[in-house]
Amino acid sequence: MNAQALLNIAYLFAAITFMTGMKMLGSPKTARRGNQIAAVGMAVAVLATLFLYKPDHEVPAYVYGLILLAILTGTFIGWYIAVKVEMTKMPELVSFFNGMGGATAALIGLLEYPHYTDSAYKTAMIVAGLLIGSVSFAGSMIAWAKLNGTMRKPVRLPKYNIWNTLILLAALALAVYIVAERPQSPVYLYALFLLSLIYGVMFVLPIGGADMPVVISLLNSFTGLAAAFGGFLYDNMAMLTGGVLVGSAGTILTIAMTKAMNRSLKNVIFGAFGDTDLTAEEGSGVKGTVKSINPSDAAILLNYANNVIIVPGYGLAVAQAQHAIHELEELLEKKGVNVKYAIHPVAGRMPGHMNVLLAEANVDYDKLVDMDDINPQFKNADVVLVVGANDVVNPAAKKNPASPIYGMPVLDVEDAKNVIVLKRSMKPGYAGIDNELFYNPKTSMLFGDAKDSITKIINEIKNM
Repeated sequence: MNAQALLNIAYLFAAITFMTGMKMLGSPKTARRGNQIAAVGMAVAVLATLFLYKPDHEVPAYVYGLILLAILTGTFIGWYIAVKVEMTKMPELVSFFNGMGGATAALIGLLEYPHYTDSAYKTAMIVAGLLIGSVSFAGSMIAWAKLNGTMRKPVRLPKYNIWNTLILLAALALAVYIVAERPQSPVYLYALFLLSLIYGVMFVLPIGGADMPVVISLLNSFTGLAAAFGGFLYDNMAMLTGGVLVGSAGTILTIAMTKAMNRSLKNVIFGAFGDTDLTAEEGSGVKGTVKSINPSDAAILLNYANNVIIVPGYGLAVAQAQHAIHELEELLEKKGVNVKYAIHPVAGRMPGHMNVLLAEANVDYDKLVDMDDINPQFKNADVVLVVGANDVVNPAAKKNPASPIYGMPVLDVEDAKNVIVLKRSMKPGYAGIDNELFYNPKTSMLFGDAKDSITKIINEIKNM
């Protein structure tokens, strides 16, 4: 069997593992194994390309050495970052890695363009990958800065929509010109690269933090699409399959996120959504008294409850309280309390953030219930324990048309008999608005670090 046949078999194996891994990512029970299977397929594809692909021209031996060195260096850096990253920084890591994928697609276009100016088809693939990859890279870096806290507020430029649309149209027009004329000078290509970077920055710059899950999934689909164009360029089936899977999955996830945020895809691309300039006092209309509770009273409510629903949020990740909440859940279960977790699609700062967080603490996957399934069950809950969640439990989304999150589907926690909210302070959540739930007569606030508060509740229950 010759090298080309072995290469094709390796690519087929990689494509199968990609699809198998993607399928397994659909369930928390199999997601980890699916990720491992897809990673094996990617490793096989990379190594097969390196050792089995036969280029038309002779490649010096030192080039292979440089490639291997780059692979080993990148593998070590990626592994080290992934191992050391805190769960609260996972959204930033995903955004950063996604940006690196877009940058790679853009660099491929810049380097390969001079070699394919004789083919309109190949030039089109290069230009498409360059444009989309550059937008994904620049947008992901801005998203990283927002998630990291480096860029805390959305920035709205005067006539933003007009300028942003003009930049996009200029980039598209230049892309069409390059494909049609295929100029020898790389100046036009670098101009397209610059316009695409500017658009990527302008695209994400005005977006508020509460909408970042939608942005991450959309940019992820962009990176996958850019990689797919690279697959077309090189006639590489593994690269094409991986790119198409990532692009299509990212698009489907984006649509799901926009529904969860009650926003249209058109609004995501052109609308500069997610402005959070409205302060907690402006237009919130929230009036009332906040009732505090101590760990002892919270423990009594939980200990004598029949049904308890836990609502995790970003504050749970900040406090690194996932193991403590799992211990509390197990303790209540031993006392005959039925415990479930209510998972909002955009809880945290990236899609699936809470699922990953609770999986790390070995929470039983069957206890994680999606928003649509858990909402009718709040009426039968004796106690709802909200741990670090804010905007996803705010009744203003249903009742207050003046609220920036009005229309966003939220968890109906106010329907429960009792609500305990674990929070450091009354500071607004990521959307920057006050939460009407905190003033509900059925709500009690347990202020302090979530991990510390849960530990105290556990100790109180153990003594009962």
